Amino acid sequence: MMKHKIYAVAAAGAIALSLAACGGNSGSGNAAAGGSTASSADTPTVKLMVGGIDKQIYLPYQLAEQLGYYKKYGVNVELSTEQQGGVGAEDAMASGQVDMTGAWYIHTVDFQSKGKNVINLVQLSGAPGERLMCATNSGIHSAADLKGKTVGVTDLGSGTDELTQFIASKAGLSKNDYHTIAVGAGATAIAAIQRGSADCVMTTQPTVGALESKNLAYTAVDLATADGAKAALGGEAPAAGLLAQADWVKTHEDAAQKVVNALVATMQWINSHSAAEIADKLPASYVQNNTISKDQYVSALNQDKGQFLPDGIMPAGGPKVIFEMEKTIGVDTSKVTISNTFTNKYALAANKLEGYTPTTTAAGDNG
Repeated sequence: MMKHKIYAVAAAGAIALSLAACGGNSGSGNAAAGGSTASSADTPTVKLMVGGIDKQIYLPYQLAEQLGYYKKYGVNVELSTEQQGGVGAEDAMASGQVDMTGAWYIHTVDFQSKGKNVINLVQLSGAPGERLMCATNSGIHSAADLKGKTVGVTDLGSGTDELTQFIASKAGLSKNDYHTIAVGAGATAIAAIQRGSADCVMTTQPTVGALESKNLAYTAVDLATADGAKAALGGEAPAAGLLAQADWVKTHEDAAQKVVNALVATMQWINSHSAAEIADKLPASYVQNNTISKDQYVSALNQDKGQFLPDGIMPAGGPKVIFEMEKTIGVDTSKVTISNTFTNKYALAANKLEGYTPTTTAAGDNG
Protein backbone atom coordinates (compact mmCIF):
# COMPACT_ATOMS: atom_id res chain seq x y z
CA MET A 1 0.00 0.00 0.00
CA MET A 2 0.99 3.61 -0.41
CA LYS A 3 2.20 5.15 2.84
CA HIS A 4 2.73 8.63 4.22
CA LYS A 5 0.39 10.39 1.79
CA ILE A 6 -0.49 14.00 2.45
CA TYR A 7 -4.23 14.18 2.95
CA ALA A 8 -6.50 17.04 2.12
CA VAL A 9 -8.36 18.81 4.88
CA ALA A 10 -12.14 18.92 4.67
CA ALA A 11 -13.91 22.24 5.09
CA ALA A 12 -15.91 20.97 8.06
CA GLY A 13 -12.79 20.11 10.03
CA ALA A 14 -9.39 18.51 9.94
CA ILE A 15 -10.37 14.90 9.28
CA ALA A 16 -7.52 12.61 8.30
CA LEU A 17 -8.48 10.53 5.28
CA SER A 18 -7.08 7.03 4.73
CA LEU A 19 -6.13 4.94 1.71
CA ALA A 20 -5.90 1.75 3.76
CA ALA A 21 -8.75 -0.05 2.00
CA CYS A 22 -7.71 -0.31 -1.62
CA GLY A 23 -10.93 -1.92 -2.75
CA GLY A 24 -12.99 0.62 -0.85
CA ASN A 25 -16.75 0.86 -0.85
CA SER A 26 -17.08 3.00 -3.94
CA GLY A 27 -20.72 3.17 -4.96
CA SER A 28 -22.01 1.39 -8.02
CA GLY A 29 -25.10 1.65 -10.14
CA ASN A 30 -26.31 3.34 -13.27
CA ALA A 31 -28.44 6.19 -11.93
CA ALA A 32 -28.77 9.36 -13.93
CA ALA A 33 -27.04 12.58 -12.92
CA GLY A 34 -27.86 12.63 -9.26
CA GLY A 35 -28.74 15.21 -6.64
CA SER A 36 -28.15 15.16 -2.89
CA THR A 37 -31.17 13.35 -1.52
CA ALA A 38 -29.46 10.00 -0.83
CA SER A 39 -29.06 8.99 2.79
CA SER A 40 -25.54 8.66 4.19
CA ALA A 41 -25.87 4.87 3.98
CA ASP A 42 -26.46 5.16 0.22
CA THR A 43 -23.71 7.73 -0.39
CA PRO A 44 -20.93 6.27 -2.54
CA THR A 45 -17.33 6.77 -1.48
CA VAL A 46 -14.66 7.59 -4.07
CA LYS A 47 -10.93 7.72 -3.45
CA LEU A 48 -9.40 10.51 -5.54
CA MET A 49 -5.69 11.28 -5.62
CA VAL A 50 -4.49 14.55 -7.14
CA GLY A 51 -1.10 15.12 -8.73
CA GLY A 52 -0.29 18.03 -6.40
CA ILE A 53 -3.45 19.19 -4.67
CA ASP A 54 -2.04 22.59 -3.64
CA LYS A 55 -1.04 23.54 -7.19
CA GLN A 56 -3.24 26.16 -8.80
CA ILE A 57 -3.80 23.98 -11.87
CA TYR A 58 -5.50 21.43 -9.61
CA LEU A 59 -7.33 23.79 -7.24
CA PRO A 60 -10.89 22.71 -8.32
CA TYR A 61 -10.59 19.37 -6.48
CA GLN A 62 -10.01 20.91 -3.05
CA LEU A 63 -12.26 23.88 -3.78
CA ALA A 64 -15.17 21.50 -4.44
CA GLU A 65 -14.61 20.10 -0.95
CA GLN A 66 -14.40 23.56 0.61
CA LEU A 67 -17.65 24.60 -1.09
CA GLY A 68 -19.39 21.46 0.13
CA TYR A 69 -20.18 20.34 -3.41
CA TYR A 70 -19.21 16.69 -3.06
CA LYS A 71 -21.65 16.40 -0.17
CA LYS A 72 -24.27 18.45 -2.05
CA TYR A 73 -24.21 16.09 -5.01
CA GLY A 74 -24.30 12.97 -2.86
CA VAL A 75 -20.78 11.54 -2.94
CA ASN A 76 -18.11 11.12 -0.27
CA VAL A 77 -14.78 11.97 -1.89
CA GLU A 78 -11.61 11.00 -0.04
CA LEU A 79 -9.03 13.43 -1.37
CA SER A 80 -5.29 12.78 -1.24
CA THR A 81 -2.24 14.10 -3.02
CA GLU A 82 0.76 12.33 -4.47
CA GLN A 83 3.95 12.67 -2.48
CA GLN A 84 7.17 13.76 -4.12
CA GLY A 85 9.23 10.68 -4.87
CA GLY A 86 6.23 8.40 -4.37
CA VAL A 87 3.85 6.73 -6.77
CA GLY A 88 2.30 9.22 -9.20
CA ALA A 89 -1.41 9.95 -8.82
CA GLU A 90 -2.21 8.57 -12.26
CA ASP A 91 -0.27 5.38 -11.55
CA ALA A 92 -2.07 4.94 -8.23
CA MET A 93 -5.37 5.08 -10.14
CA ALA A 94 -4.21 2.74 -12.90
CA SER A 95 -3.08 0.16 -10.32
CA GLY A 96 -6.37 0.35 -8.40
CA GLN A 97 -5.00 1.95 -5.25
CA VAL A 98 -7.44 4.83 -5.75
CA ASP A 99 -10.56 5.09 -7.92
CA MET A 100 -9.93 8.39 -9.70
CA THR A 101 -7.10 10.80 -10.23
CA GLY A 102 -6.72 14.50 -10.85
CA ALA A 103 -4.07 14.44 -13.57
CA TRP A 104 -3.39 15.52 -17.13
CA TYR A 105 -5.48 14.27 -20.03
CA ILE A 106 -2.29 13.22 -21.84
CA HIS A 107 -1.97 10.26 -19.46
CA THR A 108 -5.03 8.64 -21.04
CA VAL A 109 -3.08 8.38 -24.29
CA ASP A 110 0.00 7.08 -22.47
CA PHE A 111 -1.98 4.38 -20.69
CA GLN A 112 -4.02 3.34 -23.72
CA SER A 113 -0.87 3.04 -25.83
CA LYS A 114 0.22 0.43 -23.26
CA GLY A 115 -3.13 -1.39 -23.26
CA LYS A 116 -4.54 0.20 -20.08
CA ASN A 117 -8.03 1.61 -20.72
CA VAL A 118 -7.97 4.91 -18.83
CA ILE A 119 -10.39 7.68 -19.83
CA ASN A 120 -10.91 11.37 -19.09
CA LEU A 121 -14.34 12.15 -17.57
CA VAL A 122 -14.29 15.94 -17.25
CA GLN A 123 -11.82 18.54 -18.52
CA LEU A 124 -10.88 21.29 -16.09
CA SER A 125 -8.38 23.28 -18.15
CA GLY A 126 -7.74 24.17 -21.77
CA ALA A 127 -4.07 24.95 -21.22
CA PRO A 128 -1.30 23.22 -19.25
CA GLY A 129 -1.03 26.05 -16.74
CA GLU A 130 2.75 25.66 -16.97
CA ARG A 131 5.50 28.17 -17.61
CA LEU A 132 9.09 27.50 -18.55
CA MET A 133 10.77 29.60 -15.86
CA CYS A 134 14.42 30.36 -16.57
CA ALA A 135 17.06 31.80 -14.26
CA THR A 136 17.53 35.55 -14.55
CA ASN A 137 21.08 35.15 -15.89
CA SER A 138 20.34 32.19 -18.19
CA GLY A 139 19.82 34.12 -21.42
CA ILE A 140 17.05 31.68 -22.41
CA HIS A 141 14.03 33.24 -24.10
CA SER A 142 12.62 30.41 -26.21
CA ALA A 143 12.63 26.64 -26.44
CA ALA A 144 15.37 26.88 -29.08
CA ASP A 145 17.68 28.33 -26.43
CA LEU A 146 17.49 25.14 -24.34
CA LYS A 147 20.29 23.49 -26.30
CA GLY A 148 23.00 22.43 -23.88
CA LYS A 149 20.97 23.54 -20.88
CA THR A 150 19.43 21.70 -17.92
CA VAL A 151 15.66 21.77 -17.42
CA GLY A 152 13.92 20.78 -14.21
CA VAL A 153 10.60 18.94 -14.51
CA THR A 154 8.25 17.59 -11.85
CA ASP A 155 9.48 14.04 -12.42
CA LEU A 156 11.05 12.12 -15.28
CA GLY A 157 8.29 10.81 -17.53
CA SER A 158 5.76 13.25 -16.05
CA GLY A 159 3.47 15.55 -17.99
CA THR A 160 5.92 18.41 -17.53
CA ASP A 161 8.69 16.23 -18.96
CA GLU A 162 6.58 15.39 -22.02
CA LEU A 163 5.57 19.02 -22.43
CA THR A 164 9.21 20.10 -22.35
CA GLN A 165 10.11 17.50 -24.97
CA PHE A 166 7.30 18.75 -27.20
CA ILE A 167 8.16 22.44 -27.13
CA ALA A 168 11.83 21.55 -27.65
CA SER A 169 10.98 19.38 -30.67
CA LYS A 170 8.91 22.19 -32.17
CA ALA A 171 12.02 24.34 -31.87
CA GLY A 172 14.10 21.71 -33.70
CA LEU A 173 15.75 20.15 -30.65
CA SER A 174 15.83 16.48 -29.69
CA LYS A 175 15.74 15.16 -26.14
CA ASN A 176 19.50 14.63 -26.39
CA ASP A 177 20.12 18.34 -27.00
CA TYR A 178 19.38 19.28 -23.38
CA HIS A 179 19.47 17.63 -19.97
CA THR A 180 16.42 16.92 -17.81
CA ILE A 181 16.31 16.46 -14.04
CA ALA A 182 13.45 15.88 -11.58
CA VAL A 183 12.94 18.85 -9.25
CA GLY A 184 9.36 18.46 -8.05
CA ALA A 185 7.52 21.72 -7.40
CA GLY A 186 7.44 24.49 -4.83
CA ALA A 187 10.50 24.80 -2.60
CA THR A 188 12.47 22.05 -4.37
CA ALA A 189 11.97 23.62 -7.81
CA ILE A 190 12.94 27.02 -6.43
CA ALA A 191 16.05 25.51 -4.84
CA ALA A 192 17.09 24.00 -8.19
CA ILE A 193 17.14 27.49 -9.71
CA GLN A 194 18.86 29.00 -6.67
CA ARG A 195 21.59 26.35 -6.64
CA GLY A 196 22.07 26.52 -10.39
CA SER A 197 21.39 22.79 -10.79
CA ALA A 198 18.73 23.73 -13.34
CA ASP A 199 18.80 26.59 -15.83
CA CYS A 200 15.02 26.46 -16.17
CA VAL A 201 12.10 24.65 -14.56
CA MET A 202 8.75 23.73 -16.11
CA THR A 203 6.34 24.64 -13.33
CA THR A 204 3.02 26.15 -12.33
CA GLN A 205 1.58 28.67 -9.93
CA PRO A 206 2.23 29.33 -7.10
CA THR A 207 5.87 28.32 -7.79
CA VAL A 208 5.94 30.71 -10.75
CA GLY A 209 4.94 33.66 -8.56
CA ALA A 210 7.49 32.73 -5.92
CA LEU A 211 10.31 32.62 -8.47
CA GLU A 212 9.25 35.99 -9.88
CA SER A 213 8.88 37.65 -6.48
CA LYS A 214 12.37 36.51 -5.48
CA ASN A 215 13.72 37.74 -8.84
CA LEU A 216 15.15 34.28 -9.47
CA ALA A 217 13.51 33.53 -12.81
CA TYR A 218 11.27 34.85 -15.58
CA THR A 219 8.82 33.30 -18.05
CA ALA A 220 10.62 32.12 -21.18
CA VAL A 221 7.67 30.14 -22.60
CA ASP A 222 4.07 30.73 -21.52
CA LEU A 223 1.88 27.62 -21.51
CA ALA A 224 -0.35 28.82 -18.71
CA THR A 225 -2.95 30.58 -20.84
CA ALA A 226 -4.95 29.53 -23.89
CA ASP A 227 -3.20 32.16 -26.03
CA GLY A 228 0.21 31.07 -24.79
CA ALA A 229 -0.54 27.41 -25.45
CA LYS A 230 -1.80 28.19 -28.97
CA ALA A 231 1.37 30.17 -29.75
CA ALA A 232 3.75 27.52 -28.42
CA LEU A 233 1.85 24.33 -29.23
CA GLY A 234 -0.33 25.22 -32.19
CA GLY A 235 -3.68 24.96 -30.40
CA GLU A 236 -5.45 24.51 -27.09
CA ALA A 237 -3.76 21.85 -25.00
CA PRO A 238 -6.20 20.30 -22.49
CA ALA A 239 -4.33 19.45 -19.32
CA ALA A 240 -5.93 19.00 -15.88
CA GLY A 241 -8.79 16.52 -15.95
CA LEU A 242 -10.46 13.72 -14.01
CA LEU A 243 -9.17 10.28 -15.01
CA ALA A 244 -10.35 6.78 -14.16
CA GLN A 245 -10.18 3.25 -15.49
CA ALA A 246 -13.00 2.68 -18.00
CA ASP A 247 -13.96 -0.63 -16.34
CA TRP A 248 -14.33 1.10 -12.97
CA VAL A 249 -16.51 3.81 -14.51
CA LYS A 250 -18.82 1.23 -16.11
CA THR A 251 -19.59 -0.32 -12.73
CA HIS A 252 -19.69 2.99 -10.80
CA GLU A 253 -21.56 5.34 -13.13
CA ASP A 254 -23.60 6.90 -10.33
CA ALA A 255 -20.50 7.74 -8.30
CA ALA A 256 -18.63 8.98 -11.37
CA GLN A 257 -21.51 11.24 -12.38
CA LYS A 258 -21.79 12.74 -8.91
CA VAL A 259 -18.08 13.59 -8.77
CA VAL A 260 -18.36 15.25 -12.19
CA ASN A 261 -21.48 17.14 -11.05
CA ALA A 262 -19.53 18.56 -8.12
CA LEU A 263 -16.54 19.53 -10.27
CA VAL A 264 -18.62 21.19 -13.01
CA ALA A 265 -20.47 23.19 -10.35
CA THR A 266 -17.06 24.19 -8.98
CA MET A 267 -15.85 25.29 -12.42
CA GLN A 268 -18.94 27.48 -12.77
CA TRP A 269 -18.21 28.94 -9.32
CA ILE A 270 -14.61 29.69 -10.33
CA ASN A 271 -15.85 31.39 -13.50
CA SER A 272 -18.19 33.67 -11.57
CA HIS A 273 -15.88 34.60 -8.67
CA SER A 274 -12.70 36.62 -8.36
CA ALA A 275 -9.24 35.22 -7.67
CA ALA A 276 -9.38 36.77 -4.18
CA GLU A 277 -12.72 35.08 -3.45
CA ILE A 278 -11.33 31.73 -4.64
CA ALA A 279 -8.22 32.12 -2.49
CA ASP A 280 -10.39 32.91 0.55
CA LYS A 281 -12.15 29.54 0.17
CA LEU A 282 -8.98 27.45 -0.07
CA PRO A 283 -7.00 26.14 2.93
CA ALA A 284 -4.74 28.88 4.27
CA SER A 285 -1.62 26.75 3.77
CA TYR A 286 -2.31 26.56 0.02
CA VAL A 287 -2.35 30.31 -0.52
CA GLN A 288 0.21 31.50 2.02
CA ASN A 289 3.33 29.60 3.04
CA ASN A 290 7.10 29.87 3.08
CA THR A 291 7.27 30.26 -0.71
CA ILE A 292 4.46 32.74 -1.44
CA SER A 293 2.26 35.34 0.20
CA LYS A 294 -1.51 35.43 -0.21
CA ASP A 295 -1.31 38.60 -2.30
CA GLN A 296 1.16 36.88 -4.62
CA TYR A 297 -1.09 33.83 -4.84
CA VAL A 298 -4.09 35.97 -5.79
CA SER A 299 -2.05 37.91 -8.35
CA ALA A 300 -0.84 34.65 -9.91
CA LEU A 301 -4.37 33.27 -10.05
CA ASN A 302 -5.61 36.46 -11.67
CA GLN A 303 -2.92 36.02 -14.30
CA ASP A 304 -3.67 32.39 -15.12
CA LYS A 305 -7.34 31.95 -14.17
CA GLY A 306 -8.28 31.82 -17.86
CA GLN A 307 -6.91 28.27 -18.15
CA PHE A 308 -10.01 26.91 -16.39
CA LEU A 309 -12.97 25.78 -18.48
CA PRO A 310 -16.31 26.84 -16.95
CA ASP A 311 -18.24 23.79 -18.18
CA GLY A 312 -15.82 20.83 -18.02
CA ILE A 313 -16.17 20.13 -21.75
CA MET A 314 -13.21 18.80 -23.76
CA PRO A 315 -12.38 21.62 -26.21
CA ALA A 316 -12.49 21.00 -29.96
CA GLY A 317 -9.07 20.39 -31.43
CA GLY A 318 -7.48 19.87 -28.02
CA PRO A 319 -7.04 16.09 -28.21
CA LYS A 320 -5.38 16.42 -31.62
CA VAL A 321 -2.71 18.66 -30.10
CA ILE A 322 -2.09 16.12 -27.35
CA PHE A 323 -1.88 13.25 -29.86
CA GLU A 324 0.62 15.26 -31.90
CA MET A 325 2.63 15.82 -28.73
CA GLU A 326 2.67 12.10 -27.95
CA LYS A 327 3.70 11.12 -31.47
CA THR A 328 6.45 13.73 -31.47
CA ILE A 329 8.02 12.40 -28.29
CA GLY A 330 7.89 8.82 -29.53
CA VAL A 331 4.70 7.38 -28.01
CA ASP A 332 3.10 4.76 -30.27
CA THR A 333 -0.47 6.00 -30.68
CA SER A 334 -1.31 3.71 -33.62
CA LYS A 335 -3.70 1.62 -31.52
CA VAL A 336 -5.27 4.56 -29.68
CA THR A 337 -8.46 6.21 -30.96
CA ILE A 338 -9.05 9.83 -29.95
CA SER A 339 -12.72 9.29 -29.15
CA ASN A 340 -11.87 6.49 -26.71
CA THR A 341 -9.65 8.68 -24.54
CA PHE A 342 -12.34 11.04 -23.25
CA THR A 343 -16.07 11.49 -22.89
CA ASN A 344 -18.21 14.61 -22.58
CA LYS A 345 -21.19 12.51 -21.45
CA TYR A 346 -20.86 13.22 -17.74
CA ALA A 347 -19.98 16.90 -18.11
CA LEU A 348 -22.95 17.49 -20.41
CA ALA A 349 -25.25 15.78 -17.91
CA ALA A 350 -23.83 17.90 -15.10
CA ASN A 351 -24.40 21.12 -17.04
CA LYS A 352 -27.96 20.04 -17.83
CA LEU A 353 -28.64 19.18 -14.19
CA GLU A 354 -27.94 22.74 -13.07
CA GLY A 355 -29.29 24.48 -16.16
CA TYR A 356 -25.87 25.64 -17.37
CA THR A 357 -25.32 26.31 -21.06
CA PRO A 358 -21.87 24.98 -22.09
CA THR A 359 -19.71 27.66 -23.71
CA THR A 360 -16.81 25.45 -24.82
CA THR A 361 -16.97 24.12 -28.37
CA ALA A 362 -16.85 20.39 -27.71
CA ALA A 363 -14.37 18.00 -29.24
CA GLY A 364 -15.96 15.22 -31.26
CA ASP A 365 -14.82 11.77 -32.31
CA ASN A 366 -11.88 13.24 -34.22
CA GLY A 367 -10.80 15.55 -31.44
